[in-house]
Amino acid sequence: MSAPHDSPAHHKHPVNSTTPADPPVAGEATAAHPPPGKPDPTLESNASQRRLSTAGPAASAELASLKVKLKAALRQFPDFPAPGILFEDILPIFADPELFEALIHALELHITQTFTEKPDVVVGLDARGFLFGPTLALRLGAAFVPVRKRGKLPGPCETAEYMKEYGADFFQMQEGAVKPGQKVLIVDDIIATGGSAAAAGTLVEKLGGKVTEYIFILELDFLKGRDKLNAPVYTLLSGQEEKLGGN
Repeated sequence: MSAPHDSPAHHKHPVNSTTPADPPVAGEATAAHPPPGKPDPTLESNASQRRLSTAGPAASAELASLKVKLKAALRQFPDFPAPGILFEDILPIFADPELFEALIHALELHITQTFTEKPDVVVGLDARGFLFGPTLALRLGAAFVPVRKRGKLPGPCETAEYMKEYGADFFQMQEGAVKPGQKVLIVDDIIATGGSAAAAGTLVEKLGGKVTEYIFILELDFLKGRDKLNAPVYTLLSGQEEKLGGN
């Protein structure tokens, strides 16, 4: 939801012209003098691109530092919720405003280094994607759209099935929540088997959106969930590469 950053367009000025430009008529709106009460479109454009211009070694170093800080805040619980899983609890991040800000800023840095245009929509998965998805969307100037379990959303919905350990489950999104052609980031706290994230991607496609990236805080690498996904995957913090006990 990757390409080099584009640069702002340059305005060309005529040379050797002996005819002075006509002064603006009183009350007439021009590019340099927007009408009263209207924001300058040039300033708006510059502001929207400013957040997408943070790149280079300094930003990479800052992102690396934030990752160390966030990783140190996690609590670890072996064999939860099942044997062989090292559960890393992200909730301490949200209990500390400074850490929460660090998380959002780290994700913003990654996105601004990766994409030349901001996403149109951030889609958060039920339920921990709701912890940081809306805040990230607000920071990026994007819409936030929730994916919820079947029966939790009012009105007409699109539905996608995915498999869990003990059977099938269903995700839904409201019709029209994502517009055709919109660029979408899908976020959740962790990727394990990848089934729920894949279902969210299916829903975005049904609504006509384009998934540009899946973003997770953590990953259980040994479950190879990213292999099920149809767009690039980014994990902010290092995941669990092997099952506990090596089995």
